[in-house]
Amino acid sequence: MAAPSKAGRALAELRDDLAGQVISPGDPAYDEARTVFNSMVDRRPAVIARCESEADVVTTVRFARELDLPVAVRGGGHSVAGMSLNDGGVVVDMRGMQEVTVHPGAKAVRVGGGALMGALDRACQPYGLATTGGRVSTTGVTGFTLGGGSGWLERRFGLAVDNLLGVDLVTADGSTLTATAEDNPELFWALHGGGGNFGVATSITLRLHELPEFAICMLLYPLESGPDVLRTYRDVIENGPAEAGGGVIYLTAPPEPFVPEHLVGTLMAGALLTYAGGEDALRELAAPLLALPHEVEVLTALPYADFQCMLDDPPGLRNYWSAEYLTGMPDELVSVFCALGDVMPTGGSQHVMFPLGGAIADGPSEFPVPYRDSPWAVHPFGIWEDPAEDERAVAWVRDVRAHVQPWSSGAVYLNFTGDEGSERVAAGLGAENLARLAAVKRAYDPDNVFRFNHNIRPA
Repeated sequence: MAAPSKAGRALAELRDDLAGQVISPGDPAYDEARTVFNSMVDRRPAVIARCESEADVVTTVRFARELDLPVAVRGGGHSVAGMSLNDGGVVVDMRGMQEVTVHPGAKAVRVGGGALMGALDRACQPYGLATTGGRVSTTGVTGFTLGGGSGWLERRFGLAVDNLLGVDLVTADGSTLTATAEDNPELFWALHGGGGNFGVATSITLRLHELPEFAICMLLYPLESGPDVLRTYRDVIENGPAEAGGGVIYLTAPPEPFVPEHLVGTLMAGALLTYAGGEDALRELAAPLLALPHEVEVLTALPYADFQCMLDDPPGLRNYWSAEYLTGMPDELVSVFCALGDVMPTGGSQHVMFPLGGAIADGPSEFPVPYRDSPWAVHPFGIWEDPAEDERAVAWVRDVRAHVQPWSSGAVYLNFTGDEGSERVAAGLGAENLARLAAVKRAYDPDNVFRFNHNIRPA
């Protein structure tokens, strides 16, 4: 009988040493374990290590280094580019690390590397506290935050990364460390937008804010009203408080109880106002939008954590997203945006214009977040089911980007994009930050082990 190979021995040791499950091709759980949010992604890792602790992550990273295998990191698995997986490498799967511990007195929360946004929001809700989270409950908190973190509360409380207090990291050599403003400050700086380039974040700590009340106003209008809706929305936001957020959304009317049956499946223009405050103040703010003739109206106070679950996009569909951050929203851009909404593929796709400003613009300028000064952003995201629609859906997203270029600031939020090349990575981090980021990468990951991300190459 032949002796086990080096790889075979290492895999057997990994199975023995890991508290969590080790899955490889041929195992019954393999196909489920390699399924991610975006069904366009179909990759076949050699090993998926379902880690249950920081010690499991250390063991897995050392295993990968011993065999010179690339490492992908799965938190929520929501990356539109499928960066949670690789072909022929190792996946550090942190879905077993979902602890969320709220420290209400300190207004801080510690979040495990595999925790989803819904768990964070639910844990904070009983204390009347919140922090900027993703726009759906199924996003992984860690990847979302380290990539910048844009969400409904950002105009009031800043980007998620502006609220980052600390990161527990497993580096490429299997070491552990903590990065804060006082400990490893240069690494801490790089983690403010640099994503998973520097190691596996096994937990992060975030600042919390008081949010005793939250309210929303959702309105659906006939498609031809889109330009009036967007101009009115622009004026409401630009003259309103930082508590207001949301966006104008072209969408296919969903089969929800608040949508009349005859409108379901119809392409419509929508306006969403989120408000970090009470219903009465929101109603006053929304008055110009309410005055426009509309087909659907929902205006209500509700817990923020409940709202975070209302717009979840289901897994298992095909996704292609992108974004452009803008220098402003003149009337000419309004016309261009709305014309692109009129030809949006029906189904799950959405065409969004949303506001920034407020606490985003007032936030710390030293971090690699180059889109901070943009007042508006366009976010086309294609969502569809039939692979035969791939070409059409992707082309529409790219057309949106191309047509709004005259108003683009050149910066972009990388969590909204797939693999669009090194120039877009530079646009998402700021060209002026690249040399400094590359030096941090060289210090903590000189071999570029963690390259399944918006990659920063070691200097």
